[in-house]
Amino acid sequence: MSNIWWIRRDLRLGDQPTLHAATAAGPVVALYVLDPVLLRAAAPRRREFLLACLRSLDADLRRLGGQLTVRTGRPATVLREVLAQTGAQSIFAEEDFTPYARRRDASVAQVCDLRLIQGQCLQPPGAVLKTDGTPYVVYTPYARAWRQRLPSPVSALPVPKNIQFLEGVASEPIPAAGQPSGFLAGEAEAGGRLRQFLQHRIFDYGKRRDRMDLDGTSGLSPYVRFGVLSMRTLVAAALRAQAEAAGTAAQNSAETWLGELIWREFYIQILYHFPHVARAPFRAGFAGIQWNTQESEFQRWKNGETGVPIVDAGMRQLRETGWMHNRARMITASYLVKDLLINWQWGERWFMDNLIDGDPGANNGGWQWTAGTGTDAAPYFRIFNPVLQGKRFDPDGSYVRQWVPELAGLPAKSIHAPWEGGLVVPGYPQQPLVDHKSAIRRTRLAYEAAKDGSATKGL
Repeated sequence: MSNIWWIRRDLRLGDQPTLHAATAAGPVVALYVLDPVLLRAAAPRRREFLLACLRSLDADLRRLGGQLTVRTGRPATVLREVLAQTGAQSIFAEEDFTPYARRRDASVAQVCDLRLIQGQCLQPPGAVLKTDGTPYVVYTPYARAWRQRLPSPVSALPVPKNIQFLEGVASEPIPAAGQPSGFLAGEAEAGGRLRQFLQHRIFDYGKRRDRMDLDGTSGLSPYVRFGVLSMRTLVAAALRAQAEAAGTAAQNSAETWLGELIWREFYIQILYHFPHVARAPFRAGFAGIQWNTQESEFQRWKNGETGVPIVDAGMRQLRETGWMHNRARMITASYLVKDLLINWQWGERWFMDNLIDGDPGANNGGWQWTAGTGTDAAPYFRIFNPVLQGKRFDPDGSYVRQWVPELAGLPAKSIHAPWEGGLVVPGYPQQPLVDHKSAIRRTRLAYEAAKDGSATKGL
């Protein structure tokens, strides 16, 4: 009997346990459903990247004698139609853990034989729990337990041999879309990027990853977001790098990168166990913060026109490319929440509206961490000084010059705070949107009022 391999956030052939399970049960139909709910919610560049990855996956399948079947519609409806048209018996899909994915799959399971296969996480939600059976809400003990539960060895699955594809299944054309700049689509590109990172950057990752002016990160986040690379592949690479590292510093750098992968699974399990974080703070005590609702200030933040060069550089990189350096994400988020006192949920939505790698769990977790409202969050009184952040992580101002060309002629000593030297730059704000010291006093008072309940008492 034939089966449907329902592809979702696993756009690959390598290390594909769902494909292995489906092919073991008989010939397969490789199906991707263009879900209007998800397409409407996707950032334009994220949608473009998805469609380009689908075209690449289709080409890979054709080289194996198959094809990608694409249909548009509500998943339960489409799947019933394809089952009827093909005579397929079961649907195999990689389990997804977002609130929407869980509702969608529950709906499909009511009308179809849906078999969910683990593959999105190396250790899915529920696999790493405290001794009392409750989920971890602090990263460090979670990461320790996560490491202790690692299988040995961690090795990726090969592409199945002799895949039988069901022939003659009609497909819609994959919609035309552009290719996001900076990120070529497909499994071959992702694999090449991973190899380059392992050969040239992983052993310096610990000291270079926060430098916005350097190419120190892996650059793999869009491919991880869509499962073009599996978590098992990445973890196996990190462990292999640790074992091969020459010296303690190199080994620690590989361990640091592994830690970033664990953060991803930490936030996936937080969203799974505490789905309310998608719409509210994890720490209910901060639900009553009296936020600044000035739309004009939010707009200047979005446009990269705050007058703080490192913040503006990050926001313009996001606007122009659909991606932002991780340190810049932290700085820009802190500035919105702690300097402007604007609700973190506004920023969370803006990032999801623009990021190629926008992921519900990681994006929400990062914003709540910065805002001090989430699990294992930075204390609300920890507030980045954006000028000092710029000087530390973009010491020569190269990142700022790249994304804020108005400031390209400034020397390094002035570029992160031109107003301090009385410099007037044509076309750039002469002063920051807010005074940092005054702003953080306002923020601390607002958080303390919410924490002790006075904000809800009108005090």
